[in-house]
Amino acid sequence: MTQVIVHLTAGADDLADWLERSEALHRVLRPHLPVDYEGTMRRILAGGAEMALLHEAGAPRALAVFRAFHDTANGYRFYIDDLVTDPDCRSAGHGAALLGWCEAEARQRGCDRLTLESGTHRERAHRFYFREGLAITLFGFAKPLR
Repeated sequence: MTQVIVHLTAGADDLADWLERSEALHRVLRPHLPVDYEGTMRRILAGGAEMALLHEAGAPRALAVFRAFHDTANGYRFYIDDLVTDPDCRSAGHGAALLGWCEAEARQRGCDRLTLESGTHRERAHRFYFREGLAITLFGFAKPLR
């Protein structure tokens, strides 16, 4: 089946349709997202994030939420908030294709670095990232405030 990648921004005409189609897949990675998924994602996209959705015949197989911005540590950084593939379709090349799209997009924008964070418990994802040429370059620290 043919893989197609749709690039979505806050102003996309078909945003509501694609958000409805992709919600279940996104919740595989982020089950804690609020019940109002569309509203939440519209706010996130309005704040500067973008989404790339890989689908086959309209069925979402992988998605990435990302943003590009300048910071003092990385220069112009392409940061991937979320990268998830359909668990029923893993090892079919969807994640690699979408990550490759993200890298090409970052290069086209002139970004200095592509970065993402991954929970310490996601060992299978880490193996994938290593295979795709990513390296662990720092530790992330967090402190819950609520």
